[in-house]
Amino acid sequence: MGPYVRILLRYGVGAIIGYQVGEQLSNDPDVLTVATVAATTLVGIATEGAYYLARKFGWER
Repeated sequence: MGPYVRILLRYGVGAIIGYQVGEQLSNDPDVLTVATVAATTLVGIATEGAYYLARKFGWER
């Protein structure tokens, strides 16, 4: 998950602010840790939300 977050940070921030700033942020371990935790939290919330909807609408098996 970390490499994907690093790539997203590098090109996402690079496109918005500038390539050099994106490169610096993607190499900062603290920023990478926070972004990784945020990304895994969002994936967990999305998964639980999908499961909730499946139970609510009878899609679960």
